[in-house]
Amino acid sequence: MSTSSVRKSRTSTSASAPSAPTATRGRVIFVGTGPGDPDLLTLGAIAALADANAVILDTERQREILAHPAISISAEAEVATLGMSEAGKPLTPAARAKIVLKHAACGARVVRLVSGDPFLDNAVADEAAACVRGGIDFEVVPGVSSLTAVPEYAGIDLNHGGGVHFASVTDGRFTKAATGQWGSASTVVVSTLVSMVGDLVDAALASGRPGDDHVLATFHGGSTEQISLPCTLADLVETVRSSKVPATDPVHVIMGQAVEQRDELSWYESKPLFGWRVLVPRTKDQAAPMVARLRTYGAHSEEVPTISVEPPRSPLQMDKAIRGLVEGRYEWVAFTSVNAVKAVREKFEEYGLDARAFSGLKVAAVGDVTANALQAWGIGADLVPEHEQSAAGLAAEWPPYDEVLDPINRVFLPRADIATETLAAGLVELGWEVEDVTAYRTVRAAPPAADVREAIKTGKFDAVVFTSSSTVRNLVGIAGKPHTSTIIAAIGPATAKTCEEHGLRVDVVAAKPSVVDLADALASFAAGRRDTLIAEGEPVVKPSQRRSGTRRRS
Repeated sequence: MSTSSVRKSRTSTSASAPSAPTATRGRVIFVGTGPGDPDLLTLGAIAALADANAVILDTERQREILAHPAISISAEAEVATLGMSEAGKPLTPAARAKIVLKHAACGARVVRLVSGDPFLDNAVADEAAACVRGGIDFEVVPGVSSLTAVPEYAGIDLNHGGGVHFASVTDGRFTKAATGQWGSASTVVVSTLVSMVGDLVDAALASGRPGDDHVLATFHGGSTEQISLPCTLADLVETVRSSKVPATDPVHVIMGQAVEQRDELSWYESKPLFGWRVLVPRTKDQAAPMVARLRTYGAHSEEVPTISVEPPRSPLQMDKAIRGLVEGRYEWVAFTSVNAVKAVREKFEEYGLDARAFSGLKVAAVGDVTANALQAWGIGADLVPEHEQSAAGLAAEWPPYDEVLDPINRVFLPRADIATETLAAGLVELGWEVEDVTAYRTVRAAPPAADVREAIKTGKFDAVVFTSSSTVRNLVGIAGKPHTSTIIAAIGPATAKTCEEHGLRVDVVAAKPSVVDLADALASFAAGRRDTLIAEGEPVVKPSQRRSGTRRRS
Protein backbone atom coordinates (compact mmCIF):
# COMPACT_ATOMS: atom_id res chain seq x y z
CA MET A 1 0.00 0.00 0.00
CA SER A 2 1.40 3.38 -0.95
CA THR A 3 1.88 6.25 1.45
CA SER A 4 -0.80 8.27 -0.31
CA SER A 5 -3.33 5.49 0.10
CA VAL A 6 -2.50 5.24 3.78
CA ARG A 7 -3.09 8.98 4.14
CA LYS A 8 -6.34 8.70 2.24
CA SER A 9 -7.49 5.85 4.38
CA ARG A 10 -6.77 7.75 7.60
CA THR A 11 -8.45 10.87 6.34
CA SER A 12 -11.53 8.95 5.34
CA THR A 13 -11.71 7.16 8.69
CA SER A 14 -11.28 10.42 10.58
CA ALA A 15 -13.97 12.17 8.57
CA SER A 16 -16.48 9.41 9.12
CA ALA A 17 -15.95 9.17 12.89
CA PRO A 18 -18.45 11.19 14.97
CA SER A 19 -16.87 14.19 16.72
CA ALA A 20 -16.98 14.09 20.53
CA PRO A 21 -18.54 17.10 22.32
CA THR A 22 -15.99 19.53 23.77
CA ALA A 23 -16.03 19.52 27.55
CA THR A 24 -16.55 22.90 29.19
CA ARG A 25 -13.59 23.98 31.27
CA GLY A 26 -14.18 25.42 34.68
CA ARG A 27 -13.24 29.02 35.40
CA VAL A 28 -12.67 30.90 38.65
CA ILE A 29 -13.22 34.64 38.89
CA PHE A 30 -11.80 36.29 42.00
CA VAL A 31 -14.04 39.31 42.56
CA GLY A 32 -13.11 42.13 44.93
CA THR A 33 -16.13 43.39 46.87
CA GLY A 34 -14.61 46.36 48.63
CA PRO A 35 -14.78 46.84 52.40
CA GLY A 36 -18.47 46.00 52.90
CA ASP A 37 -20.62 48.61 51.18
CA PRO A 38 -22.40 46.90 48.22
CA ASP A 39 -22.50 50.22 46.38
CA LEU A 40 -18.75 49.93 45.81
CA LEU A 41 -19.08 46.89 43.54
CA THR A 42 -17.76 47.41 40.02
CA LEU A 43 -19.71 46.74 36.83
CA GLY A 44 -17.33 43.85 36.24
CA ALA A 45 -18.29 42.33 39.58
CA ILE A 46 -22.01 42.62 38.80
CA ALA A 47 -21.52 41.00 35.38
CA ALA A 48 -19.46 38.14 36.85
CA LEU A 49 -22.15 37.37 39.44
CA ALA A 50 -24.87 37.36 36.77
CA ASP A 51 -23.00 34.62 34.85
CA ALA A 52 -21.95 32.53 37.85
CA ASN A 53 -22.82 28.86 38.31
CA ALA A 54 -21.46 28.99 41.86
CA VAL A 55 -20.62 31.81 44.28
CA ILE A 56 -18.21 31.29 47.16
CA LEU A 57 -18.27 33.86 49.96
CA ASP A 58 -15.54 34.84 52.41
CA THR A 59 -18.10 35.16 55.23
CA GLU A 60 -21.86 35.11 55.76
CA ARG A 61 -21.79 38.92 55.96
CA GLN A 62 -21.28 39.00 52.18
CA ARG A 63 -24.82 37.67 51.65
CA GLU A 64 -25.93 41.28 52.16
CA ILE A 65 -24.06 42.08 48.94
CA LEU A 66 -26.06 39.45 47.06
CA ALA A 67 -29.30 41.07 48.30
CA HIS A 68 -28.44 44.41 46.67
CA PRO A 69 -31.03 45.37 44.00
CA ALA A 70 -28.29 45.75 41.36
CA ILE A 71 -27.19 42.13 41.80
CA SER A 72 -28.79 39.37 39.74
CA ILE A 73 -27.81 35.73 40.30
CA SER A 74 -29.18 32.67 38.56
CA ALA A 75 -31.68 30.71 40.65
CA GLU A 76 -29.64 27.58 39.88
CA ALA A 77 -26.35 29.09 41.13
CA GLU A 78 -25.03 27.49 44.30
CA VAL A 79 -23.97 29.89 47.05
CA ALA A 80 -21.48 28.60 49.64
CA THR A 81 -19.42 30.14 52.44
CA LEU A 82 -15.81 29.22 53.21
CA GLY A 83 -16.36 29.33 56.96
CA MET A 84 -13.78 28.36 59.56
CA SER A 85 -11.59 25.34 60.26
CA GLU A 86 -12.58 22.75 62.86
CA ALA A 87 -10.36 24.65 65.31
CA GLY A 88 -12.43 27.81 64.75
CA LYS A 89 -9.66 29.57 62.81
CA PRO A 90 -9.68 31.02 59.29
CA LEU A 91 -9.01 28.43 56.59
CA THR A 92 -5.53 28.21 55.13
CA PRO A 93 -5.04 29.23 51.48
CA ALA A 94 -4.65 25.54 50.58
CA ALA A 95 -7.97 24.66 52.24
CA ARG A 96 -9.72 27.55 50.50
CA ALA A 97 -8.24 26.53 47.16
CA LYS A 98 -9.50 22.98 47.62
CA ILE A 99 -13.09 24.24 48.00
CA VAL A 100 -12.78 26.50 44.97
CA LEU A 101 -11.35 23.73 42.78
CA LYS A 102 -14.08 21.32 43.85
CA HIS A 103 -16.72 23.68 42.43
CA ALA A 104 -14.75 24.47 39.26
CA ALA A 105 -13.75 20.89 38.43
CA CYS A 106 -17.14 20.10 36.87
CA GLY A 107 -16.88 22.94 34.36
CA ALA A 108 -18.66 25.63 36.39
CA ARG A 109 -17.99 29.37 36.38
CA VAL A 110 -17.12 30.02 40.00
CA VAL A 111 -17.18 33.53 41.43
CA ARG A 112 -15.02 33.76 44.53
CA LEU A 113 -16.06 36.90 46.41
CA VAL A 114 -13.10 38.45 48.23
CA SER A 115 -13.30 41.29 50.75
CA GLY A 116 -11.47 44.39 49.58
CA ASP A 117 -9.17 43.86 46.59
CA PRO A 118 -8.22 40.23 45.81
CA PHE A 119 -4.43 40.57 45.51
CA LEU A 120 -3.94 43.55 47.83
CA ASP A 121 -6.12 42.82 50.85
CA ASN A 122 -6.29 39.05 50.98
CA ALA A 123 -3.90 36.15 50.44
CA VAL A 124 -5.68 34.73 47.40
CA ALA A 125 -2.56 34.40 45.25
CA ASP A 126 -2.10 30.87 46.59
CA GLU A 127 -5.70 30.05 45.63
CA ALA A 128 -5.08 31.40 42.13
CA ALA A 129 -1.87 29.40 41.83
CA ALA A 130 -3.72 26.25 42.90
CA CYS A 131 -6.22 26.86 40.08
CA VAL A 132 -3.37 26.96 37.58
CA ARG A 133 -1.90 23.72 38.95
CA GLY A 134 -5.35 22.12 38.74
CA GLY A 135 -5.79 23.10 35.10
CA ILE A 136 -8.42 25.72 35.88
CA ASP A 137 -8.30 29.18 34.30
CA PHE A 138 -8.78 32.16 36.57
CA GLU A 139 -9.22 35.90 36.29
CA VAL A 140 -9.39 38.81 38.73
CA VAL A 141 -11.96 41.58 39.00
CA PRO A 142 -10.23 44.21 41.16
CA GLY A 143 -12.17 45.81 43.98
CA VAL A 144 -11.80 48.89 46.16
CA SER A 145 -9.08 48.12 48.70
CA SER A 146 -10.24 48.13 52.31
CA LEU A 147 -6.83 49.57 53.25
CA THR A 148 -7.82 52.89 51.70
CA ALA A 149 -11.64 52.67 51.84
CA VAL A 150 -12.10 51.84 55.53
CA PRO A 151 -9.98 54.78 56.77
CA GLU A 152 -11.97 57.08 54.49
CA TYR A 153 -15.26 55.66 55.77
CA ALA A 154 -13.90 56.36 59.26
CA GLY A 155 -13.10 59.99 58.38
CA ILE A 156 -9.32 59.66 58.05
CA ASP A 157 -7.50 61.96 55.61
CA LEU A 158 -4.93 59.70 53.96
CA ASN A 159 -3.34 62.61 52.10
CA HIS A 160 -1.68 63.65 55.33
CA GLY A 161 1.85 65.02 55.42
CA GLY A 162 4.59 62.63 56.46
CA GLY A 163 3.46 59.67 54.36
CA VAL A 164 1.20 56.69 54.94
CA HIS A 165 2.29 53.06 55.27
CA PHE A 166 -0.21 50.27 54.48
CA ALA A 167 -0.04 46.66 55.63
CA SER A 168 -2.40 43.69 55.35
CA VAL A 169 -1.50 41.03 57.92
CA THR A 170 -4.05 38.22 58.18
CA ASP A 171 -1.63 35.47 59.22
CA GLY A 172 -0.32 37.15 62.40
CA ARG A 173 3.26 37.38 61.13
CA PHE A 174 4.37 40.86 62.16
CA THR A 175 8.02 40.40 61.19
CA LYS A 176 10.67 43.08 61.62
CA ALA A 177 11.08 43.23 57.85
CA ALA A 178 7.37 43.93 57.42
CA THR A 179 7.04 46.43 60.28
CA GLY A 180 10.40 48.18 60.06
CA GLN A 181 8.91 51.29 58.40
CA TRP A 182 6.10 51.73 60.94
CA GLY A 183 8.22 53.82 63.28
CA SER A 184 9.10 56.48 60.71
CA ALA A 185 5.74 56.76 58.93
CA SER A 186 3.44 59.61 59.92
CA THR A 187 0.39 57.36 59.60
CA VAL A 188 0.14 53.57 59.51
CA VAL A 189 -2.92 51.61 58.34
CA VAL A 190 -3.03 47.91 59.21
CA SER A 191 -5.69 45.37 58.23
CA THR A 192 -5.66 42.34 60.49
CA LEU A 193 -7.89 40.16 62.68
CA VAL A 194 -9.15 40.97 66.17
CA SER A 195 -7.22 38.01 67.61
CA MET A 196 -3.94 39.46 66.31
CA VAL A 197 -4.20 42.96 67.78
CA GLY A 198 -1.88 42.11 70.69
CA ASP A 199 0.90 41.09 68.31
CA LEU A 200 0.24 44.23 66.26
CA VAL A 201 0.75 46.44 69.32
CA ASP A 202 4.00 44.65 70.23
CA ALA A 203 5.28 45.11 66.67
CA ALA A 204 4.28 48.80 66.57
CA LEU A 205 6.03 49.54 69.89
CA ALA A 206 9.12 47.60 68.78
CA SER A 207 9.26 49.65 65.56
CA GLY A 208 9.50 52.84 67.62
CA ARG A 209 5.93 54.12 67.76
CA PRO A 210 5.09 55.72 71.14
CA GLY A 211 2.56 54.21 73.54
CA ASP A 212 0.52 57.45 73.51
CA ASP A 213 0.24 57.41 69.71
CA HIS A 214 -3.28 58.28 68.49
CA VAL A 215 -5.06 55.14 67.27
CA LEU A 216 -8.43 54.37 65.71
CA ALA A 217 -9.76 50.79 65.56
CA THR A 218 -12.57 50.29 63.00
CA PHE A 219 -14.69 47.14 62.82
CA HIS A 220 -17.04 46.18 59.96
CA GLY A 221 -15.73 49.14 57.98
CA GLY A 222 -17.92 50.35 55.13
CA SER A 223 -21.04 48.61 56.42
CA THR A 224 -24.02 49.99 58.34
CA GLU A 225 -22.59 48.19 61.39
CA GLN A 226 -19.31 50.10 61.31
CA ILE A 227 -17.82 50.87 64.71
CA SER A 228 -14.81 53.18 65.20
CA LEU A 229 -13.11 53.34 68.61
CA PRO A 230 -10.43 55.98 69.31
CA CYS A 231 -7.71 55.22 71.88
CA THR A 232 -3.94 55.20 72.29
CA LEU A 233 -1.57 52.48 71.13
CA ALA A 234 -0.99 51.40 74.74
CA ASP A 235 -4.73 51.04 75.33
CA LEU A 236 -5.58 49.36 72.01
CA VAL A 237 -5.74 45.77 73.27
CA GLU A 238 -8.11 46.64 76.11
CA THR A 239 -10.24 48.83 73.82
CA VAL A 240 -10.64 46.01 71.31
CA ARG A 241 -11.38 43.52 74.09
CA SER A 242 -14.11 45.77 75.51
CA SER A 243 -15.80 45.97 72.10
CA LYS A 244 -16.62 42.23 72.37
CA VAL A 245 -16.14 41.81 68.62
CA PRO A 246 -15.45 38.14 67.70
CA ALA A 247 -11.76 37.22 67.54
CA THR A 248 -12.07 36.07 63.92
CA ASP A 249 -13.54 39.38 62.67
CA PRO A 250 -11.36 41.79 60.67
CA VAL A 251 -10.25 45.10 62.15
CA HIS A 252 -8.51 48.09 60.63
CA VAL A 253 -6.08 49.89 62.91
CA ILE A 254 -4.98 53.42 61.96
CA MET A 255 -2.07 54.92 63.91
CA GLY A 256 -0.58 58.39 63.80
CA GLN A 257 -1.21 62.04 63.04
CA ALA A 258 -4.11 61.55 60.61
CA VAL A 259 -6.24 60.17 63.45
CA GLU A 260 -6.14 63.51 65.26
CA GLN A 261 -8.35 65.19 62.60
CA ARG A 262 -10.91 62.42 62.59
CA ASP A 263 -13.57 64.30 64.62
CA GLU A 264 -13.81 66.99 61.93
CA LEU A 265 -13.97 64.58 59.00
CA SER A 266 -16.19 61.78 60.30
CA TRP A 267 -18.89 61.68 57.61
CA TYR A 268 -20.10 58.08 57.39
CA GLU A 269 -20.97 57.51 61.02
CA SER A 270 -22.58 60.97 61.08
CA LYS A 271 -25.23 60.04 58.51
CA PRO A 272 -28.72 60.82 59.85
CA LEU A 273 -29.83 57.17 60.06
CA PHE A 274 -26.43 55.61 60.71
CA GLY A 275 -26.80 52.37 62.62
CA TRP A 276 -30.60 52.64 62.78
CA ARG A 277 -32.44 49.35 62.60
CA VAL A 278 -35.44 50.05 60.37
CA LEU A 279 -38.38 47.68 59.98
CA VAL A 280 -39.85 47.57 56.47
CA PRO A 281 -43.19 45.69 56.41
CA ARG A 282 -42.82 44.50 52.80
CA THR A 283 -41.25 41.62 50.90
CA LYS A 284 -37.66 41.95 49.69
CA ASP A 285 -38.76 42.44 46.07
CA GLN A 286 -41.21 45.19 46.98
CA ALA A 287 -38.87 46.88 49.45
CA ALA A 288 -35.74 47.04 47.26
CA PRO A 289 -35.97 50.75 46.24
CA MET A 290 -36.69 51.84 49.82
CA VAL A 291 -33.98 49.64 51.34
CA ALA A 292 -31.44 50.99 48.85
CA ARG A 293 -32.41 54.58 49.71
CA LEU A 294 -32.36 53.97 53.48
CA ARG A 295 -28.90 52.46 53.14
CA THR A 296 -27.57 55.69 51.62
CA TYR A 297 -28.49 57.33 54.92
CA GLY A 298 -26.69 54.65 56.93
CA ALA A 299 -29.67 52.53 58.00
CA HIS A 300 -29.83 48.76 58.25
CA SER A 301 -33.23 47.55 57.03
CA GLU A 302 -35.07 44.35 57.85
CA GLU A 303 -37.99 43.30 55.68
CA VAL A 304 -41.00 41.61 57.27
CA PRO A 305 -43.72 40.61 54.78
CA THR A 306 -47.18 41.45 56.13
CA ILE A 307 -49.11 40.50 53.01
CA SER A 308 -49.08 37.31 51.00
CA VAL A 309 -50.14 37.57 47.36
CA GLU A 310 -52.22 34.68 46.02
CA PRO A 311 -54.16 33.99 42.79
CA PRO A 312 -57.88 34.86 42.68
CA ARG A 313 -60.25 32.18 43.97
CA SER A 314 -61.63 31.69 40.46
CA PRO A 315 -59.43 32.20 37.36
CA LEU A 316 -62.40 32.62 34.99
CA GLN A 317 -62.61 36.42 35.20
CA MET A 318 -58.88 36.86 34.48
CA ASP A 319 -58.98 34.28 31.68
CA LYS A 320 -61.82 36.17 29.99
CA ALA A 321 -60.01 39.51 30.38
CA ILE A 322 -56.76 38.18 28.87
CA ARG A 323 -58.65 36.79 25.88
CA GLY A 324 -60.38 40.16 25.49
CA LEU A 325 -57.01 41.94 25.61
CA VAL A 326 -55.62 39.77 22.81
CA GLU A 327 -58.80 40.15 20.72
CA GLY A 328 -58.75 43.97 20.91
CA ARG A 329 -61.55 44.45 23.42
CA TYR A 330 -59.78 47.28 25.31
CA GLU A 331 -58.40 50.72 24.56
CA TRP A 332 -56.44 50.99 27.82
CA VAL A 333 -54.90 48.71 30.44
CA ALA A 334 -54.28 50.34 33.84
CA PHE A 335 -51.78 48.86 36.31
CA THR A 336 -52.03 50.09 39.89
CA SER A 337 -49.27 47.94 41.43
CA VAL A 338 -46.26 45.77 40.68
CA ASN A 339 -48.31 42.79 41.84
CA ALA A 340 -50.88 43.51 39.13
CA VAL A 341 -48.11 43.53 36.51
CA LYS A 342 -46.80 40.24 37.88
CA ALA A 343 -50.27 38.63 37.90
CA VAL A 344 -50.99 39.58 34.26
CA ARG A 345 -47.50 38.54 33.16
CA GLU A 346 -47.88 35.11 34.80
CA LYS A 347 -51.24 34.64 33.08
CA PHE A 348 -49.65 35.61 29.75
CA GLU A 349 -46.89 33.04 30.22
CA GLU A 350 -49.51 30.44 31.07
CA TYR A 351 -51.08 31.06 27.64
CA GLY A 352 -47.72 31.26 25.85
CA LEU A 353 -48.11 35.00 25.20
CA ASP A 354 -45.59 37.81 25.60
CA ALA A 355 -45.48 41.61 25.66
CA ARG A 356 -46.21 41.83 21.91
CA ALA A 357 -49.87 41.21 22.72
CA PHE A 358 -49.97 44.80 24.07
CA SER A 359 -49.30 46.21 20.59
CA GLY A 360 -51.88 48.89 19.80
CA LEU A 361 -53.00 49.21 23.44
CA LYS A 362 -52.46 52.22 25.66
CA VAL A 363 -50.92 51.36 29.03
CA ALA A 364 -51.09 53.35 32.27
CA ALA A 365 -49.07 52.87 35.47
CA VAL A 366 -49.91 54.31 38.86
CA GLY A 367 -46.28 55.33 39.55
CA ASP A 368 -42.64 55.00 38.60
CA VAL A 369 -42.12 51.68 40.41
CA THR A 370 -45.00 50.05 38.52
CA ALA A 371 -43.79 51.65 35.27
CA ASN A 372 -40.34 50.14 35.86
CA ALA A 373 -41.90 46.69 36.33
CA LEU A 374 -43.67 47.12 32.99
CA GLN A 375 -40.45 48.29 31.35
CA ALA A 376 -38.68 45.17 32.60
CA TRP A 377 -41.35 43.19 30.72
CA GLY A 378 -40.71 45.23 27.58
CA ILE A 379 -43.76 47.49 27.86
CA GLY A 380 -43.50 51.27 27.96
CA ALA A 381 -46.20 53.07 29.94
CA ASP A 382 -48.09 55.73 27.99
CA LEU A 383 -49.38 57.43 31.13
CA VAL A 384 -47.68 57.83 34.52
CA PRO A 385 -48.92 60.57 36.89
CA GLU A 386 -46.50 63.49 37.06
CA HIS A 387 -47.79 64.75 40.38
CA GLU A 388 -49.49 62.46 42.90
CA GLN A 389 -48.53 58.85 42.18
CA SER A 390 -51.64 57.13 43.47
CA ALA A 391 -54.97 55.85 42.17
CA ALA A 392 -56.46 59.30 42.71
CA GLY A 393 -53.48 60.94 41.00
CA LEU A 394 -53.80 58.62 37.99
CA ALA A 395 -57.53 59.34 37.71
CA ALA A 396 -56.84 63.09 37.88
CA GLU A 397 -54.51 62.95 34.85
CA TRP A 398 -56.46 60.38 32.82
CA PRO A 399 -57.85 61.80 29.53
CA PRO A 400 -61.64 61.81 29.11
CA TYR A 401 -63.23 59.45 26.60
CA ASP A 402 -63.50 60.99 23.14
CA GLU A 403 -65.86 59.31 20.64
CA VAL A 404 -63.77 60.57 17.72
CA LEU A 405 -60.25 59.82 19.00
CA ASP A 406 -60.99 56.65 20.96
CA PRO A 407 -62.33 53.76 18.87
CA ILE A 408 -63.01 51.72 22.01
CA ASN A 409 -64.21 53.08 25.36
CA ARG A 410 -63.23 50.11 27.52
CA VAL A 411 -60.46 49.95 30.16
CA PHE A 412 -59.02 46.74 31.64
CA LEU A 413 -58.19 47.30 35.32
CA PRO A 414 -56.43 44.29 36.94
CA ARG A 415 -56.12 44.87 40.67
CA ALA A 416 -56.15 43.38 44.15
CA ASP A 417 -59.29 42.06 45.75
CA ILE A 418 -59.08 44.71 48.49
CA ALA A 419 -58.24 47.70 46.27
CA THR A 420 -60.37 50.82 46.57
CA GLU A 421 -62.80 51.97 43.87
CA THR A 422 -61.09 55.36 43.48
CA LEU A 423 -59.62 54.82 40.01
CA ALA A 424 -62.57 52.91 38.58
CA ALA A 425 -65.03 55.56 39.78
CA GLY A 426 -62.87 58.34 38.37
CA LEU A 427 -62.66 56.68 34.94
CA VAL A 428 -66.41 56.12 34.80
CA GLU A 429 -66.91 59.84 35.42
CA LEU A 430 -64.64 60.51 32.43
CA GLY A 431 -66.89 58.41 30.20
CA TRP A 432 -64.93 55.16 30.19
CA GLU A 433 -66.36 51.69 30.71
CA VAL A 434 -64.18 49.90 33.26
CA GLU A 435 -63.76 46.14 33.54
CA ASP A 436 -62.57 45.87 37.12
CA VAL A 437 -60.93 42.43 37.40
CA THR A 438 -59.50 40.74 40.51
CA ALA A 439 -56.01 39.76 39.35
CA TYR A 440 -54.74 38.65 42.76
CA ARG A 441 -55.76 38.34 46.39
CA THR A 442 -53.91 39.79 49.34
CA VAL A 443 -54.01 37.83 52.56
CA ARG A 444 -52.31 38.40 55.85
CA ALA A 445 -48.84 36.86 55.94
CA ALA A 446 -47.63 34.43 58.58
CA PRO A 447 -46.20 36.00 61.78
CA PRO A 448 -42.46 36.77 61.69
CA ALA A 449 -39.96 34.86 63.82
CA ALA A 450 -40.28 35.13 67.61
CA ASP A 451 -37.12 37.23 67.95
CA VAL A 452 -38.44 39.75 65.41
CA ARG A 453 -41.81 40.00 67.21
CA GLU A 454 -39.96 40.54 70.49
CA ALA A 455 -37.78 43.24 68.90
CA ILE A 456 -40.88 45.05 67.59
CA LYS A 457 -42.63 45.04 70.96
CA THR A 458 -39.59 45.94 73.08
CA GLY A 459 -38.29 48.85 70.99
CA LYS A 460 -35.21 47.26 69.46
CA PHE A 461 -36.19 48.71 66.10
CA ASP A 462 -35.41 52.41 65.74
CA ALA A 463 -38.10 53.06 63.13
CA VAL A 464 -40.93 51.42 61.18
CA VAL A 465 -41.87 52.64 57.70
CA PHE A 466 -45.48 51.99 56.70
CA THR A 467 -46.26 52.12 52.96
CA SER A 468 -50.02 51.51 53.14
CA SER A 469 -52.89 51.17 55.57
CA SER A 470 -52.90 47.40 55.04
CA THR A 471 -49.27 47.13 56.18
CA VAL A 472 -50.24 48.88 59.42
CA ARG A 473 -53.21 46.61 60.09
CA ASN A 474 -51.38 43.45 59.16
CA LEU A 475 -48.16 44.19 61.08
CA VAL A 476 -50.13 44.92 64.24
CA GLY A 477 -52.15 41.77 63.60
CA ILE A 478 -49.22 39.38 63.13
CA ALA A 479 -46.58 40.96 65.37
CA GLY A 480 -48.20 43.47 67.71
CA LYS A 481 -47.76 47.22 68.09
CA PRO A 482 -44.30 48.77 67.78
CA HIS A 483 -42.85 50.07 71.05
CA THR A 484 -43.60 53.68 71.96
CA SER A 485 -39.93 54.63 71.50
CA THR A 486 -39.95 53.50 67.85
CA ILE A 487 -40.22 56.24 65.24
CA ILE A 488 -43.29 55.73 63.03
CA ALA A 489 -43.11 56.89 59.41
CA ALA A 490 -46.12 56.82 57.06
CA ILE A 491 -46.19 57.17 53.27
CA GLY A 492 -49.22 59.50 53.29
CA PRO A 493 -52.14 60.95 55.26
CA ALA A 494 -54.39 57.89 54.83
CA THR A 495 -51.69 55.56 56.16
CA ALA A 496 -50.95 57.99 58.99
CA LYS A 497 -54.64 58.00 59.94
CA THR A 498 -54.66 54.19 60.08
CA CYS A 499 -51.58 54.31 62.35
CA GLU A 500 -53.38 56.68 64.72
CA GLU A 501 -56.49 54.46 64.70
CA HIS A 502 -54.25 51.66 65.98
CA GLY A 503 -52.83 53.80 68.76
CA LEU A 504 -49.54 54.69 67.06
CA ARG A 505 -48.17 58.20 67.19
CA VAL A 506 -46.91 59.20 63.73
CA ASP A 507 -43.62 61.10 63.64
CA VAL A 508 -43.03 61.30 59.89
CA VAL A 509 -45.32 61.65 56.86
CA ALA A 510 -43.80 61.68 53.36
CA ALA A 511 -44.36 64.81 51.27
CA LYS A 512 -45.20 62.60 48.27
CA PRO A 513 -46.61 59.05 48.33
CA SER A 514 -43.50 57.17 47.18
CA VAL A 515 -41.19 54.83 49.05
CA VAL A 516 -38.13 56.91 48.16
CA ASP A 517 -39.77 60.10 49.47
CA LEU A 518 -40.70 58.21 52.63
CA ALA A 519 -37.06 57.22 53.17
CA ASP A 520 -35.97 60.82 52.55
CA ALA A 521 -38.55 62.11 55.04
CA LEU A 522 -37.36 59.70 57.73
CA ALA A 523 -33.76 60.79 57.15
CA SER A 524 -34.74 64.48 57.42
CA PHE A 525 -36.54 63.76 60.69
CA ALA A 526 -33.49 61.95 62.03
CA ALA A 527 -31.16 64.78 61.00
CA GLY A 528 -33.36 67.30 62.84
CA ARG A 529 -33.46 65.02 65.87
CA ARG A 530 -29.66 64.73 65.82
CA ASP A 531 -29.18 68.51 65.56
CA THR A 532 -31.58 69.08 68.48
CA LEU A 533 -29.73 66.61 70.69
CA ILE A 534 -26.40 68.25 69.88
CA ALA A 535 -27.82 71.73 70.58
CA GLU A 536 -29.14 70.53 73.94
CA GLY A 537 -25.75 69.06 74.84
CA GLU A 538 -27.12 65.51 74.88
CA PRO A 539 -25.42 62.48 73.32
CA VAL A 540 -26.67 61.46 69.88
CA VAL A 541 -28.18 58.06 70.52
CA LYS A 542 -30.60 55.99 68.48
CA PRO A 543 -34.31 55.84 69.42
CA SER A 544 -33.81 52.23 70.54
CA GLN A 545 -31.29 53.50 73.09
CA ARG A 546 -33.74 56.02 74.59
CA ARG A 547 -36.74 53.87 75.39
CA SER A 548 -39.39 55.53 77.52
CA GLY A 549 -43.12 55.48 78.05
CA THR A 550 -43.87 58.04 75.35
CA ARG A 551 -42.26 58.54 72.00
CA ARG A 552 -40.07 61.59 71.72
CA ARG A 553 -39.40 63.77 68.69
CA SER A 554 -36.00 64.96 69.83
